[in-house]
Amino acid sequence: MQAVKESYLMNTYSRFPVKIVKGKGCYVWDDEGNKYLDFTSGIATCNLGHVPEPVKQALIEQLDNLWHCSNLYHIPSQEILASLLVENSCFDQVFFCNSGAEANEAAIKLARMYANQHKKSADIVTFTQSFHGRTLATLTATGQEKIQHGFAPLVPGFTYLPYNDMASLEQLRKLKPAAVLLEFVQGEGGVIPADKDWLRELAKICHSENILLIADEVQTGMGRTGELFAYEHYGIEPDVMTLAKGLGSGFPIGAMLAKKEVAEYFKPGTHGSTFGGNPLATTAGIATVKQFLETDLLISAQNQMELLKNKLIKLQSEFPWIKTVRGVGFLLGLEIDGEADKVVKLAIKEKTLILTAGPRVIRILPPLIATEAEIDLFIARLKTVLAAYEHESSKISGAK
Repeated sequence: MQAVKESYLMNTYSRFPVKIVKGKGCYVWDDEGNKYLDFTSGIATCNLGHVPEPVKQALIEQLDNLWHCSNLYHIPSQEILASLLVENSCFDQVFFCNSGAEANEAAIKLARMYANQHKKSADIVTFTQSFHGRTLATLTATGQEKIQHGFAPLVPGFTYLPYNDMASLEQLRKLKPAAVLLEFVQGEGGVIPADKDWLRELAKICHSENILLIADEVQTGMGRTGELFAYEHYGIEPDVMTLAKGLGSGFPIGAMLAKKEVAEYFKPGTHGSTFGGNPLATTAGIATVKQFLETDLLISAQNQMELLKNKLIKLQSEFPWIKTVRGVGFLLGLEIDGEADKVVKLAIKEKTLILTAGPRVIRILPPLIATEAEIDLFIARLKTVLAAYEHESSKISGAK
């Protein structure tokens, strides 16, 4: 395969020196034929594994029929996918787009439209260490200065509060914003799950003060946490939810779901998308969702999720510099007393793909189809990687 010249691509990614050309199940292959165990799932996107057969077959059939016609016309597959999502959630209507950032943009616009119609503050509260996207509004919503650096002036109307902090809820009462936007597990911010008591109290305040609760489930949705949607773990109902990543099994699609009394504020002309909900994307979405609804995938995955977490906890006795094992389902983080990016690079040498979530957190995102044998293989390779990092670190400290 002819290499793409680096100069032709804008320098927006710190890429690893691996050229991925093929994927199947929990594995990917590079252009030299090397096989890697992929416990990143394309950053929580290939939840059914790479190239899942039911989604592949549905797309092949759709390729012969229709690729695009625009949202000026009814697209039957949109209606089908919307019905599957609505009937299996607490929401009433869906808007389709192309990505998580676009879904969050739509949610921000809907929240402001709702607030303006109700003649109340249009401000939106998010949380420190959050991540909501890379567009101008969503990077403003993101509570991390490193994401916002260089893009001033930012979009006005956002306030950041501490995550999992009870005292911040009193400030929320005083602010009375249009909406609260949050992740139920902060992924990019360090794999930090929301405390149940804190989140339930936050939801109560939102309900009593007519503040919209927007759940960013771009990373946590579609079974990643062991339930179809993460909000199900907490016994609450958000007013709005955003999805992307795992919804299309790697095919680009995003969605914003809302309850009817909120969704009704979007009218023709208030929002739209050329490619959003196109026949190919929604066909992939239908086939993906049906795998959750018509098979025992989630039940099987829940068992493997518990198995992996327990095995990671056991590693702490062998490697005391693993400070914490945290997360929910197959969205797990190892907080280490070390440099996470160096561990990730060593893992590539062991033909294993993992991620960082900040400078000291290793993020582990297996496909939901990962078997016990694949989890055992991962743990064996991770032990090798951690031992190599330990050895390398001791040599460096010894040289000092």
